[in-house]
Amino acid sequence: MPVIVAGRPLEQLPLDLYIPPDALSVLLSQFEGPLDLLLYLIRKQNIDILAIPVAEVTRQYLAYLSLMQTLHQDLAAEYLLMAAWLAEIKSRLLLPSPPKGDDEEEACDPRSTLVARLLAYEQLNHAARWLDAQPRVDRDYFALTLTADLPRNLILPAQLTLPHLVAALRAMANQGELMTAHEIRRETLSVRARMRDILDLLSLGVPVTLDAVYQMSEGRGGVAVSVVALLELAKANAIDFLQEAPFSSVRLTAPQ
Repeated sequence: MPVIVAGRPLEQLPLDLYIPPDALSVLLSQFEGPLDLLLYLIRKQNIDILAIPVAEVTRQYLAYLSLMQTLHQDLAAEYLLMAAWLAEIKSRLLLPSPPKGDDEEEACDPRSTLVARLLAYEQLNHAARWLDAQPRVDRDYFALTLTADLPRNLILPAQLTLPHLVAALRAMANQGELMTAHEIRRETLSVRARMRDILDLLSLGVPVTLDAVYQMSEGRGGVAVSVVALLELAKANAIDFLQEAPFSSVRLTAPQ
């Protein structure tokens, strides 16, 4: 992709262009401290942290410090202190171990303190990365607030159609029916009284037909009560039905 300067592509660098030696220095890795750098060197080569080759790690550590000085970076005192500690551990490993007696305890490994600090630092580093990966307010998600600028008296135009009007009238009619007062009266007709009336007619000894059992003024209620009364009497064998010819009147008689 060509470089554009003042709206025109730059095809050739100026002959008098001066680039300082440190202008193109790029720092690819940053370490929080000497333990972070030391852990990086160990994990980079898949070295067992419980059996650190102190000589090789010390050489790489000093090489990195030398590179930092070449890049004109300020070295903290803790980096130099770690270098001195690695040199001490290396020198103690080179010294011959004293003869062991039967009652003398085995000498401690000079690397044990360094290994313990590296393991603790690695656990804290994993915990910090896990916490940083958790969702965080104002970083991963944000609270949503909406404001609506509407007039105080908002009147929406009515969009009514014929089905809407019909449904409204139907609802009003149903509500009116629910609010109507109903008067409940005691039923004047009785099956037992009608059964007694039928038996009284039969006791007179005159022919009794079905038409004489009920009165037209009683309406459908009288017909229903009369039919139930006749069925109850027939079930109790208190009356008999007699029809002399097809489609002739049905008479009621007392059983012989």
